[in-house]
Amino acid sequence: MEVLNLNDKFSLFQEHWTPKIIGQLNGQDVKLAKLMGEFVWHNHKEEDELFFIIKGTLTIEFRDKKVKLKESEMLIIPKGIDHKPVALNEVWVLLFEPSTIKHTGEVKDKLTKQRFDTI
Repeated sequence: MEVLNLNDKFSLFQEHWTPKIIGQLNGQDVKLAKLMGEFVWHNHKEEDELFFIIKGTLTIEFRDKKVKLKESEMLIIPKGIDHKPVALNEVWVLLFEPSTIKHTGEVKDKLTKQRFDTI
């Protein structure tokens, strides 16, 4: 057990759309990410995904609507739902995802990461 300071962890990286693992919990990775710009349309066929906004405002586009998340708000995206996060300004986000999740599902893109670093 160790106490983690999220601001300290966020200070360790600058890149966008590159989640960093900060812990694990019952088969789930706890990740931090900085987001800016548009991500790629994708889904996770077998995994739900939790977005918790630490700093900034994130819009998550779905095929039929857009959801805007502000600081201290969260959203759980059920498995199989197409989505595309969009950040007009830098957003800091905490993610809970199964350790087996693929970054962009079955979509291959220049933003796709094959593995996640631990910080």
